[in-house]
Amino acid sequence: MKSILGSMSIRSLIMSLIMIISSVIIHAAEVRVLNWQGYGTDEKWAVEAFTNKTGIEVVHDYFNSEQEMLTKLRTTPGYYDVVLINSAFTGQAQSEGLISAVDSSKIENFNDLSPGMGGNPNLVMNGKVYGVAWVWGVTSFAVDSTRFSNIPDSIEVLWDKKYAGKVSVRDDAVEAVQLTAIALGQDINNPSDLNAIKNKLMSLKSQVRTYWSSEDEWNQFFSADEFDLATYWSGSASRSKTAFKLPVEFVIPKEGAIGWLDGLSVATNAPNSSGAHKFIDWMIDPDFYVKWDTEVGAPASANAKANSMLPSSAFNRAVLGNPQKVSKVQFMGPMDDKIREEMLEIWQEVKASQ
Repeated sequence: MKSILGSMSIRSLIMSLIMIISSVIIHAAEVRVLNWQGYGTDEKWAVEAFTNKTGIEVVHDYFNSEQEMLTKLRTTPGYYDVVLINSAFTGQAQSEGLISAVDSSKIENFNDLSPGMGGNPNLVMNGKVYGVAWVWGVTSFAVDSTRFSNIPDSIEVLWDKKYAGKVSVRDDAVEAVQLTAIALGQDINNPSDLNAIKNKLMSLKSQVRTYWSSEDEWNQFFSADEFDLATYWSGSASRSKTAFKLPVEFVIPKEGAIGWLDGLSVATNAPNSSGAHKFIDWMIDPDFYVKWDTEVGAPASANAKANSMLPSSAFNRAVLGNPQKVSKVQFMGPMDDKIREEMLEIWQEVKASQ
């Protein structure tokens, strides 16, 4: 009996080891990516090109907010390999132990990154890279060019009574407050007068026809003629115009705009760290970026070499490559939780008002 039990125990152990090894082998052949849906990493042609080159399958999961992204990393440790993180949140993810340092020596295209972005202090901490600068852009507003004889150059057009009921705003507290801070000449990361911002947002409420939460929803609302102008992201506006042929014109107003930088990080205990580094390298490769930008529409690349390969008329080269155009852009940075909570309270009060 003892020998039988021993034999069963050995067999069980062998079977368990086989299952573990099989799991490791399977995951070594895939890389799991956490990102916004439709944001570059899941382009079908790009994924296929990466798989054909490396033999590694790409599996995606998505989030709809930075807070949801952080929650997914917290609640499923050891599941993801690559995660897209806005640089304003990279420090928080690193301090919570949700991401690990990237070995930049394993990323061939790393040295082509613009120094100011590749070495951005929100991505590089204590001499270690926790986020590889990927793309950057501007949050402002876009208009339906068929509705405007002259494209507006001021953010105040959102408050113009001529467009009452024809404005759409993203349902995001921080973004709404920061854009209003720009209209009032305040610092987006540390506003000096939140009460003034609340009052100005209250006056915007009657202008708003609808709120949007995703790029897909924005495009649907635009196509259904739900608004004439709406807050938007530069890269998304480029996609709406290039991929969907919508008459969208993105505006960087004279008052300024919100600048953001997105990085690609390796999750802590990533099951396929080697694959993660290879995927990140492909994402900053000029061959990927130029096709993404010219055929689909994309934010500006953090890779200076990639940007220089764009057509001279491309938005990300002609506009975001123009120092004068972007001189008043305020870049998002880490924000104190207290300020973030106050922004959320203001936004909830504004939306609940009659």
